[in-house]
Amino acid sequence: QVQLVESGGGLVQTGGSLRLSCAASGSIVALKATSWYRQAPGKQRELVAATNSGGYTNYVDSVKGRFTASRDNAKNTVDLQMNSLKPEDTAVYYCYAVVATTQGVNRAYWGQGTQVTVSS
Repeated sequence: QVQLVESGGGLVQTGGSLRLSCAASGSIVALKATSWYRQAPGKQRELVAATNSGGYTNYVDSVKGRFTASRDNAKNTVDLQMNSLKPEDTAVYYCYAVVATTQGVNRAYWGQGTQVTVSS
């Protein structure tokens, strides 16, 4: 079993910054592809950033230049640095990771979600 535990959410003013972290633990050998999603009330879950196994990240247009995804493959952690936050960024943010497990197979897991609220 693998767990993805998220942290770093909170309440910030417009223009502020937050850094979200997602730590993978359990029967994990390595991170493969990783992603960040968000879901605002009344809206569908939206892909925000997707990082492939080589470490290259694509971002949704609305966050380009403001958000940066990174990861530490040795520590099995994934981060999302969010700068110049806007009220429309308010959502529950979820990490998603495909991991190589100790059983020799790749499996996908979701984090529990963390609330980000940006006040105007």
